[in-house]
Amino acid sequence: MSADSSGPLAGVKVIELGTLIAGPFCARLLAEFGAEVIKVEAPEGGDQIRGWRKMYQGTSLWWYVQARNKKSVTVNLRVPEGQEIVRRLASEADIVVENFRPGALEKWNIGWPQLSELNQRLIMVRLSGFGQDGPYRDRPGFGVVGEAMGGMRYVTGYPDRPPVRMGISIGDSIAALHGVIGAMMALHHRNVNGGKGQYVDVALYEAVFNMMESFIPEFDVLGFKRERAGNELPGITPSNTYATRDSKYVIIGANNDSIFKRLMIAIGREDLANDTSLASNAGRVPRARELDEAIEIWTRQHDLNRVLGALERAEVPSGRVYDPEDIVNDAHYAARNMIEKWQLPDGTPVKIPGVVPKLSATPGATRWLGPKLGEHNTEVLASLGYSAEQQENLKQRGII
Repeated sequence: MSADSSGPLAGVKVIELGTLIAGPFCARLLAEFGAEVIKVEAPEGGDQIRGWRKMYQGTSLWWYVQARNKKSVTVNLRVPEGQEIVRRLASEADIVVENFRPGALEKWNIGWPQLSELNQRLIMVRLSGFGQDGPYRDRPGFGVVGEAMGGMRYVTGYPDRPPVRMGISIGDSIAALHGVIGAMMALHHRNVNGGKGQYVDVALYEAVFNMMESFIPEFDVLGFKRERAGNELPGITPSNTYATRDSKYVIIGANNDSIFKRLMIAIGREDLANDTSLASNAGRVPRARELDEAIEIWTRQHDLNRVLGALERAEVPSGRVYDPEDIVNDAHYAARNMIEKWQLPDGTPVKIPGVVPKLSATPGATRWLGPKLGEHNTEVLASLGYSAEQQENLKQRGII
């Protein structure tokens, strides 16, 4: 297999005006596949994610992944000289990614109307809570709000408890993925169909809403509201999470008719395997609780590894609930290069996630970890025509 180490997006220039999660994750994916991503940060402190969650020697460990392959440039967007730097960057860019509140960039004279006039080939990915228009456009909107308004929180959790969040910022990440999809569609239209640039409007709540399966048509046609169901998969049986003897958990999905029969035989319940009323999902759904109890009686009698071994031999889809230690020690993760080994600035080893998706001829790659604040100021500003004296003047005045 030949691999182009430069990536499929080599030659694509991206300016990131984002902070925290949605915008930076979108730009990170583009950077992983070869785009040159110049991340514009505030001179004082930079992106707040540099200080989020677990820190090592003053820098977030999350930062090193979220900003990998990016160049950091510090610019004060609130002053004319800083705005001029952004205009120069955008005038030669293919894509600008931003996740400010709608109208903020226009107020600073670096919004879509201003930048697209300078560069008619420009594509701008605009990620916001509620989109660029509509009655809610001016509301602040984080991923948690998008998850709630998009319907995801309503169906997450147990029926007798309040809605819960997932353990990650899923709304922001889903929006970022939609941003990448939109950018690639716009790039194809521009480069292949002879079109011009355009902006991609991604609202967090709409990106979440796009994941909601049959949520709306079931309500509209049948008046049915999908509710919280814990670990069950309502209407599809059996599919659940079951406790084992060693206080761990196994996920089992045996909702296919033939798989169900193999599972029942594997747990010693031939009576259920041969019960003709359970031969199809329609017959199993009314007896979901009975089947879950039968399965868990068996799983609680054995340690997790023995349960997984028996289910693998029976060809029943199953898996342990992985924690970080499970992931970094897993042979399959290692075989598919999903755990990369790097070094932090002081030489400390660090493991980071590999790149997804995997392209056979032009795979993505990590070329460097998240940079220091303003690490690429000299390189980038010099390429825009700023002399060393001009750069020093901008620095002394707090503009970079």
